[in-house]
Amino acid sequence: MDYTLQKTFTFLLFIGIGLLLKFKFGSKEELTGIKKIILNLALPATIFIALLGIQIDAALLSLPFLALGLNILLFLLFPYIMPVTGIKKNTPEYRTARLLVPSLAPGLSCFPFVLEFLGEEYLAKAAMADLGNKVFVLIILYLVAMNWYYSKRAIKDQSRASKLKSLTMAMISEPVNIFIVIALILVFFGFKMESLPFIISDTLTRLSVIMTPLVLLFIGLAVKIKKQQIYKIFSLLFLRAGFVSVLSGVFILVADISVQQDILLLLSFGLSACSFRPFSHIAVVGSQEIDIKKKQKTFNATFGVNILALSFPLSTVLILGILSSGNLFSNGYSVLVLGLIFTFVGTIPYLLKQIFKTRKKVGQQKADWVIYKTTRTETT
Repeated sequence: MDYTLQKTFTFLLFIGIGLLLKFKFGSKEELTGIKKIILNLALPATIFIALLGIQIDAALLSLPFLALGLNILLFLLFPYIMPVTGIKKNTPEYRTARLLVPSLAPGLSCFPFVLEFLGEEYLAKAAMADLGNKVFVLIILYLVAMNWYYSKRAIKDQSRASKLKSLTMAMISEPVNIFIVIALILVFFGFKMESLPFIISDTLTRLSVIMTPLVLLFIGLAVKIKKQQIYKIFSLLFLRAGFVSVLSGVFILVADISVQQDILLLLSFGLSACSFRPFSHIAVVGSQEIDIKKKQKTFNATFGVNILALSFPLSTVLILGILSSGNLFSNGYSVLVLGLIFTFVGTIPYLLKQIFKTRKKVGQQKADWVIYKTTRTETT
């Protein structure tokens, strides 16, 4: 069996073990604990090791801006695609989807697979790109969320600046970002992993080893898809994947990217799951709207949870499929075709709905005609 396929099946086995262990992890606090270990220990250590093994150049420093550009394009252009999903404009569901769709969570859905399939050099590139995504998710989306809340409630809150300051401080103090900054400083001064004291390098290496198994187990434990709103979310996420793939294909062709690993990284990063972090902005707004009716709220928290619940396993499957596809995605044209396929799959719920609506309308017209005919006959 091909080595890549064996690795994929190993990943799926770990996810399966996570599914089997769901009954042992009954509380959200237990899952939160695993996620914190991943984000605050294993992931920072892995990224630190990866960054110390690369050479920093201008191209690497441009990656955060490229990721930020993808976030902004998703935010600005996706509202024109969203009507296909059946989500009505200016509703709590609409604002919730707009906040979550342009966000990315590569740390839990992309980084482990990039590390295993593409290696530490590409993990370092993905980590650098994620800096731009974090600026968008933590700061820009917070401003957007609060602006929608203030506009809807016609409130001028004096503490907006202080809240923004606290979020900025949270971003600066986040372990992943601290490790990235320290690693970049050490690389600038010519340090490598071998240059560090053994106790530090050995500790970081051992922490890094646990990341991939923990992430895969977390995926299995966290999967919980609800039937409510499933078709809307299914359509929303596949249209998002289609949009990202088409955009990636165009970028690959325009930039003339020919290295397959670069193409796979670009696709994998863009197809990352929706981030949990914008949901914290939704929760902040929700705490201010406790006594307000559901339809009048700024966001729909339940809808947001459902998007996250489906986004995570779907992104995992798509990224694993792409990274284990061999030489299938070696140019921009194949990526464009993939994007069109995802887009078509995303429109299936809308097309089926239109077909059922047309059939229902035709059936109603026939019934009305029969009633009309019967009534006319009885009258005559």
